[in-house]
Amino acid sequence: MDSNLLFEIALTKIPTIGDIQAKAMVQVLGSAEAVFKTPARMLEKIEGIGKVRADAIKRFRLFKEAEQEIKFINKNNIQALFFTSENYPKRLLNCADSPIMLYYKGGVNLNKEKIISVAGTRNHTHQGQYDCEKLIKELSEFDLTIVSGLAYGIDTVAHKSALANNLPTIGVLAHGLQTLYPSVNEPLSKEMLKQGGLLTEFSFTEKPDKQNFPKRNRITAGICDALIVVESGIKGGSLITAEIANSYHRDVFAFPGRTNDSKSEGCNELIKSHKAQLITSAKDIVNLMRWENYRQTEKPTQLALFENLNDLEKKIVELLCNEKTAHVDTITDKCKCNSNEIAGALLSLEMMEKITALPGKMYRLTR
Repeated sequence: MDSNLLFEIALTKIPTIGDIQAKAMVQVLGSAEAVFKTPARMLEKIEGIGKVRADAIKRFRLFKEAEQEIKFINKNNIQALFFTSENYPKRLLNCADSPIMLYYKGGVNLNKEKIISVAGTRNHTHQGQYDCEKLIKELSEFDLTIVSGLAYGIDTVAHKSALANNLPTIGVLAHGLQTLYPSVNEPLSKEMLKQGGLLTEFSFTEKPDKQNFPKRNRITAGICDALIVVESGIKGGSLITAEIANSYHRDVFAFPGRTNDSKSEGCNELIKSHKAQLITSAKDIVNLMRWENYRQTEKPTQLALFENLNDLEKKIVELLCNEKTAHVDTITDKCKCNSNEIAGALLSLEMMEKITALPGKMYRLTR
């Protein structure tokens, strides 16, 4: 049994230790295993931990539960993605409260270039369904991934529309992977596994309890470049997702609706309060996300590219020569520099018009 994975899963099961505290300890100590083997007096000194949390770590004895989790994921071909994993969604790393562990069943890359999340009411109108289906069909030429919560209503429409248009689609769950809620979507989830995947932060035994849905929503909000709200009541869960997406500095879009339609109240409020940009078609999103000319072109000559660049700037340009786009975290990782140095180099390259910044902290060579 993978001892690193055992300690990583165990870290998710300690009472009073949340994602922020867990990340802080791993970043200071180097690994989840080190968290459990470090004396309490040293743990107490880590910012945000203190005596109560340090004692909770030292009292932890539920390693059998972590072992059962490992047996389940091995048996069911599930990936356990700790936040330090290469395959962990990079966009979520920019969200302070993102899960330290994700369980993923599927084959689609969680770090694809373009990812759109869709949220909406469980009791949608015919117009809402039409808007969602039309939008995804029109966006299908851009090779994006559709993420939603696999709930009744607009979520289901979004996943089905993605499948119908040969787009990968990922369902973010508010429970473990042992069951599927709502059960009526179980056949849909099986189709999604052929062309997407299922993602959750919850242990395989976890039920879809009420408090899990806002947690699920933060993953939906953070894993994407943009969130689209199709229909929502004034107190709908989609508004919570939109608020979270705004706090993560994601682009948020919403379809407007009639002023006397309860299913449009939430979207209208988001637009009115400048928390979402008004859209009526895919064209609006393409323009606002600057996807009009988002196509790979011939690489410029090396000579022109590397003129007047320092060593770090050359490394970044070389990286972008080999990849269509790269996230700032990937650039930092591969160039083996600190974030301040990378930020300075990226700004310099932008000013020289060597590279172009894209939504979601992505970069590409300037055409």
